[in-house]
Amino acid sequence: MDKKIIDLGEKSGKMLLFGGVYSNLQALSSLIQIAQEKGIPPENCICTGDIIGYCGQPQETLDTFKKWGAHSILGNVEIQLRDDEDDCGCDFTTGSRCDGFSEIWYAFAKANLPSNTKDFFKSLPDHITFDYAGKRMGVVHGSYDQVAQFVFKSTDWKEKQASLASLEADVIIAGHCGLPFIDQQKDHLWLNPGVIGMPANDGNRETWAMILDDANGFEYEHIPVSYDYLTAIEEMKKHHLPQEYALTLETGIWDNMEILPPEEKLLKGLQVFL
Repeated sequence: MDKKIIDLGEKSGKMLLFGGVYSNLQALSSLIQIAQEKGIPPENCICTGDIIGYCGQPQETLDTFKKWGAHSILGNVEIQLRDDEDDCGCDFTTGSRCDGFSEIWYAFAKANLPSNTKDFFKSLPDHITFDYAGKRMGVVHGSYDQVAQFVFKSTDWKEKQASLASLEADVIIAGHCGLPFIDQQKDHLWLNPGVIGMPANDGNRETWAMILDDANGFEYEHIPVSYDYLTAIEEMKKHHLPQEYALTLETGIWDNMEILPPEEKLLKGLQVFL
């Protein structure tokens, strides 16, 4: 299937990068406030996908995102909802805890989004490219070839290089894995801003995004996103969504580490990417 790639041309000024909104309206609202306070316009804000996910306000979150006007690529969740599939397409191991929980939150999201949502998802690209501070940038969800591929800092660089080569990029901005990180090999960078809808298994309630700045060349920095997590938890409880994920919003620690490679499992409760 041919990839739909949108090129934004030359971008300048601060840019806000983020992923995994996960139906967390409170986190998205805080992120929009951060963008406004830092003077970053919506056209300089890019989501790596999975606007919809674990939390309790899928329609309200999507409506807010669309009204804001930021860019987004397709995450695996948007693809599955667009195509009217019965599961989230997250590539969880069959029968795992994540797989079982996903049946609950995905069914809830699917049942609580209007039918015209598919039209919006059909408008989203698989990838975004743009030029920034003399570098060619490419945006993927998991990887170029596999939207649901879990790519971590410990993932072999050859797998990352494949996405860089496919988009002819100097820098890849990626999502999906839920952990923020920076990986560099010579002049090439793989940046994962993190996700804003769930903590990063680092023991903190704040979630993570990233700001690019071209004022002095090419600079990038992870930033914490604080939000009203108690309301997000109440919304999950109200709709009988997995309380294990609601607890993660409170503790900053994942319910399980099934998807993590050994290196990333050792980082539980730590912030090592700053």
